[in-house]
Amino acid sequence: MDISCGEKVLSEDYADYMIDEGKALNELTTIQDICSFNLIDNTYNVYIPISKLPNNMLEAYGFGAYPNCYGVMDMNSLDKSGITQIQNIPNFQLQGEGVLIGLVDTGIDYQHEAFIKEDGTSKILSIWDQSINSDFFHPEKFPYGTEYSQSQINLALKSENPLSVVPSTDEDGHGTYLAGIAAGNRNEKEKFSGVAPKAELVVVKLKQAKRFLQDFWRIPNNVLTFQKNDLIMGLRYLEDFSAKAQQPMSIIIGIGTSQGAHDERGALSTYISNLASKEGICLTICGGNEGNTGHHYMGKVEKNPDLVELMVGSNVSGFSMEFWGSSPTNYSIDIKSPTGEYIPRIAPRATVSREIKLIFGNTTINVDYKLVESQSGEQLILLRFTNPLEGLWTFNVYSGGNLSFNYHCWLPIEQFLSSETHFNKPNADYTLTSPGNTFIPIVMTAYNTDNEALYINASRGYMRTENIAPTLAAPGVNLIGPNIPSGYKKASGTSVAAAHTAGVGAMLLEWGNVKNNYPEISTVEIRNIFIRGARRDPNIMFPNKKWGYGILDLYNAFDIFRST
Repeated sequence: MDISCGEKVLSEDYADYMIDEGKALNELTTIQDICSFNLIDNTYNVYIPISKLPNNMLEAYGFGAYPNCYGVMDMNSLDKSGITQIQNIPNFQLQGEGVLIGLVDTGIDYQHEAFIKEDGTSKILSIWDQSINSDFFHPEKFPYGTEYSQSQINLALKSENPLSVVPSTDEDGHGTYLAGIAAGNRNEKEKFSGVAPKAELVVVKLKQAKRFLQDFWRIPNNVLTFQKNDLIMGLRYLEDFSAKAQQPMSIIIGIGTSQGAHDERGALSTYISNLASKEGICLTICGGNEGNTGHHYMGKVEKNPDLVELMVGSNVSGFSMEFWGSSPTNYSIDIKSPTGEYIPRIAPRATVSREIKLIFGNTTINVDYKLVESQSGEQLILLRFTNPLEGLWTFNVYSGGNLSFNYHCWLPIEQFLSSETHFNKPNADYTLTSPGNTFIPIVMTAYNTDNEALYINASRGYMRTENIAPTLAAPGVNLIGPNIPSGYKKASGTSVAAAHTAGVGAMLLEWGNVKNNYPEISTVEIRNIFIRGARRDPNIMFPNKKWGYGILDLYNAFDIFRST
């Protein structure tokens, strides 16, 4: 029996790919029973029956065809960011009125008091739940999931069994918490207030990544994981909603990945940079919490090969590992296992795809070379380990010529691979998660307002291209926010800082776009206003890889803006 495209999007029997328009797409669409539709620009979502997959997908269609996988990144703060001062100025009380807060995350608990107005109606205008399929109630242009309107949510809130009317939930609580930090109702008893409590919310609940994709990247199946193409679709939905509502929107991205080239190239980075440049949009991204995981190594090859030492922990089912070099040099590796089994240097060619099964132990290593990876233009060596032996693994990195070069190596984020597996000589720089490796959006790190110290686990910049990120630091340690199924909790992380900053962005959109003081305001202008007003320690050089351009201070930003 034929099933709809929306069912194929959710079915574990279909594999997801991101394929560019042209010969490759034409070849794949000849496969029987596939589904495809436009993702963004000239890139298409393609859903292929797993039983009919070509054997050479990675070799033939490249690294970029496989969607990267993302994981979640987790009232004194209002004073520290200069928000309270701004909201207390007569005739200038910015609280996000007339502005939308957009969130692409784990969903939202719409029954939480933080999102219910005094009249009992919801401040959530829409929820697109990608995980609940409907042939008739999915959003226009998006052929999967189910869209729930504000009127449906209001009806659910009046029902004795709300979930029978709107069955969308947030099982993890991450999205609920971030939405509350940005726009939750004030609660004096809990000493809590969202940054922009009069803003309204538009929420996308991402569906869980498919097992096929998690298996490809060697991610444990019991881990909360999201796909790049679903994230792009979610952002497109928010963009369309803002345009139709004719209201400005401040968007939060609180998820991230260590996969990819850590530069500004690729479908997602290009799209979010274009989106962030649009009038009436503020786009804020978390920088990640990978600074202390030991999951990044930076090496330099000169005359002799460089040695990489990797300690693999116990009971690891598998993981991926990416080497990214810089053009024009090509490079290659050899591998030595903890038992001393040696895989000689694998010569660099345009495309290499090998499966290596160790004699001692049950370990399999898939090795793939791309001398010119299609999106970044750089060389990639991708290793995927299955049942890796515990202990010390070593890799020699060789230059293919007489040129010296720097290279980077990344392991997955800690949610996908604990820090028990780590490099022996890690480098905490260049640990920003993507899509935080991009320039135009606002990329946030987190700090503790009690002692103004950087959050201990915060990822650090810059991008691999040496472009500056993070942009700024915002409160992100022990902030109070909505919990599930009720009440409030404290949490820390750069996603918290991103949500806080998105609330501040909503205040600037209210001032500029809604109140017509700066109608063309976009992320570009907001970013520059934030940078000008940032508080900076006179003993530290700025910008830098830990703090970016300094600490977010909205009052100071307005003060400087007013005097220029």
